[in-house]
Amino acid sequence: MARSIMIQGTMSNAGKSILAGGLCRVLYQDGFCVAPFKSQNMALNSFITKEGLEMGRAQVMQAEAAGIEPGVEMNPILLKPTNDTGSQVIVNGEAAGVMSASEYYRRKQEYIPDILRAYGKLKAEYDVIVIEGAGSPAEINLKENDIVNMGLARMVDAPVLLVGDIDRGGVFAQIVGTIELLEEEERRRIKGTIINKFRGDKDILRPGLEMLMEKTNIPVCGVVPYFQLDIDDEDSLTERFGKKGKTGRVDIAVIRLPRISNFTDFAPLEGMEDVSLRYVSRAADFGEPDAVMLPGTKNTIEDLLWLRQNGLEAKILRHSARGRLLFGICGGYQMLGEMIEDPQGVEHKGSVPGLGLLPMKTIFVPKKTRTRVKGYFHKVHGLLGGLEQVEIEGYEIHMGVTETKGERMLKLQDETAKGALKEDGLCTDNVYGCYVHGIFDRAEAVEALVRALLRQKGCPDEHVKAVDLAEYKEEQYDRLADIVRENLDMEAIYRIIGVDRPKSLKRSG
Repeated sequence: MARSIMIQGTMSNAGKSILAGGLCRVLYQDGFCVAPFKSQNMALNSFITKEGLEMGRAQVMQAEAAGIEPGVEMNPILLKPTNDTGSQVIVNGEAAGVMSASEYYRRKQEYIPDILRAYGKLKAEYDVIVIEGAGSPAEINLKENDIVNMGLARMVDAPVLLVGDIDRGGVFAQIVGTIELLEEEERRRIKGTIINKFRGDKDILRPGLEMLMEKTNIPVCGVVPYFQLDIDDEDSLTERFGKKGKTGRVDIAVIRLPRISNFTDFAPLEGMEDVSLRYVSRAADFGEPDAVMLPGTKNTIEDLLWLRQNGLEAKILRHSARGRLLFGICGGYQMLGEMIEDPQGVEHKGSVPGLGLLPMKTIFVPKKTRTRVKGYFHKVHGLLGGLEQVEIEGYEIHMGVTETKGERMLKLQDETAKGALKEDGLCTDNVYGCYVHGIFDRAEAVEALVRALLRQKGCPDEHVKAVDLAEYKEEQYDRLADIVRENLDMEAIYRIIGVDRPKSLKRSG
């Protein structure tokens, strides 16, 4: 039966997800069968498992770091915000409906059996479970009936490491204040603290670390430096959106919709040497990009109206009229059509005209499409003609059925439906769209896209080269494990978990 360790934070975005992923990698390198777990995740960045079930991408990242196939039992409850006060609730990978925050708060105890069943399955199959909390355990208004922080730690009897973010300031007050607001039994569960995202000389911190241990009577298990690795982030707090990227020969603008989802679709483009990729949320920042990407969204109609109101729709239409590349994925694909209808109020009741750039309309229905697909670009016209016959692999997560005119762009096998054949996507000479998340994950696809953009600009394209995504991810996870080993007291952490540290370590490199 598995041992466990839980990573909690003093606030959202303290670094819990990444550090949990790093611990998963270290334990995997050291020969343990390790699995991640987060009872309740709130994120729009989700993933479809091979069984066709939906889960948060943070646990997918952690599963990859642990060298295992992601499974929905690693994240039994997923909340996907649809507006400022409500979320779609995903239970065991399937949609259970849209609930207001107050309704979910009243009902969340109902999901404890689902959480414990999922955890029990992992406990029977793995040596160690690395559990991630959510937000802060000291949110007084949320402590009653907690199922994701100390409430979960109590249910599964997990020791806790508490992480504070020094980069945003006040880390000692964060940690001491969090511990002071906990009940005595909860305080006893905290076996170590971690200071994360430190910039500078650690010797300067020493007096503060000593006082922190005196105040809390809990050992400091490490000070982790601020670092930048290309690892999938959990949600919209990601630093990816505000990052100043390199200057490449190709400028790609991703529209940062208010309810943007699955922005990891564009990570392969961001990793290309020739590409400068940026996220745009204001018309004033649109500029003159070579390509515009319309990403997925949890509320297509509301985000389309937002585009219309803030002037970005006009910018996008002008960009398209000039013959420059426009590519929509999932909700962004739906926006490119002539009409979007939601007669039952699945997301936003009513009908609105789309951008009118592709001959199709979308009708929202309550049933969600969740599937893994594999196939190739079939009929590709115009600017991206070089993509024809290029293989793709990805997944679909969407509400709505799209009716189209004309030949479809992709031929696919629905792997969740035992290889059933299907078609997807549409294109014109410079406007393209489809439902497939991960469409640029294969090197051939992203290389063909960048070459086309370079040729349109009259630039040489013979040296365009994409990285192998799987190898690149493995390298990033190994680098993350090195950072964890170098900056955390792994001897202490192994003692907290209650397992012997192997004498021979499988370090990266």
